[in-house]
Amino acid sequence: MRKDKFRVWLLTALVFLSGAGCLLSCSSCDDNITGQSNVSVIADKVWAFSQTHPDGFTLDVRTMSEPTEGIAVSYAATQNSHSRDQLDKVVRHALQHDGYVGGWYNSDDKLYYFDSSRLFPEDSLKSAVSFGKDNGQYSVFILSTKTDIPVSGKVAEIMERGTILFGTTGDYRPLSFREPETGEYWGFGIEMAGEIAKRLDVGIVFKPTSWPTLTADVLAQPQQFDLAIGGITITDARRETMLMSEGYLANGKTILCRASEAGRFQSLADIDKPEVRVMVNPGGLNEKFANEHLTHATIIVHQKNEEIPSLIAEGEADVMITEITEAPYYVQTDSRLAAPLLDSPFTHGEIGVLMPKGQEDLLEMVNIVIRQMKSDGSLRRLHEKYGLVYAY
Repeated sequence: MRKDKFRVWLLTALVFLSGAGCLLSCSSCDDNITGQSNVSVIADKVWAFSQTHPDGFTLDVRTMSEPTEGIAVSYAATQNSHSRDQLDKVVRHALQHDGYVGGWYNSDDKLYYFDSSRLFPEDSLKSAVSFGKDNGQYSVFILSTKTDIPVSGKVAEIMERGTILFGTTGDYRPLSFREPETGEYWGFGIEMAGEIAKRLDVGIVFKPTSWPTLTADVLAQPQQFDLAIGGITITDARRETMLMSEGYLANGKTILCRASEAGRFQSLADIDKPEVRVMVNPGGLNEKFANEHLTHATIIVHQKNEEIPSLIAEGEADVMITEITEAPYYVQTDSRLAAPLLDSPFTHGEIGVLMPKGQEDLLEMVNIVIRQMKSDGSLRRLHEKYGLVYAY
């Protein structure tokens, strides 16, 4: 009986020690995964993949799949790794860290470049840029939009500052209006500004500008603000000297008049008469349109755009040249007013974000926000909130 008990005890001990050995060996699992033979097999696969993706890729080497979202940033430890003979080092580093390898073909020196990469969520641009700076990178790469964002560009400057500065006129309901009593800004364009700031994870400061001084303010040195927003129509003239984003709101010239005289103004010819008093704000496209197309009407320039609708209603002028984005608001809020040509505007265009040249990285970020808002339905919902026509 003692021998049997000893045998049972010995067998149990051996089983226990065998299990402990397995547990101990698990501490070196990473070593097994990153063993030279396994690394070389994976590196061969990455190399073969790179031959069909010379324009660049980011690859999860644990699954050999391409992530479609995220912000890829390279590690300094694997910087300047060239071609197949250095790929093992990159793969080993990736397996020991985040599991991603990025690569591209340099047509100048005929070499493939590879890096071990870290992937950040796309709402963590600030962290990605900071990591890129720490690792001596020129830029970070947004996978979903295939966009490079420099770690020392305008976007990085704004994130380091912690605020983004928007120039806006504050006189254009319902796109950008500043309440005189409280100084608070509201409107469609103001909410667009909020979406841009949210993407950059920074606060917002609004800076006043005006239609007559808009171009000068955008181009001023030192800069008064990073970009301008709120009812700014995209034009070729502006694009010649500045940058403009993709459109986020359809626009076009129309009129406001007294509701009692809506039948009187059914065409541009009805307005272009000496007895018709047309009121416009100075310096913007409304004044330009009136001067070019209403050569017989009496043009009255009034300094404050937001005061013109009530002046029309009170009989100080007959017609206001405005936009299809602005006119519905005043018709809805003042029963004395009408917009008889709202469905047949004189011009067709789009409203966008304006900024000086040299900020292409910021322009691309703004365009990314606009595209995502179109894609996820939030831009449509914003149009509906302000009673504006969605044209996308």
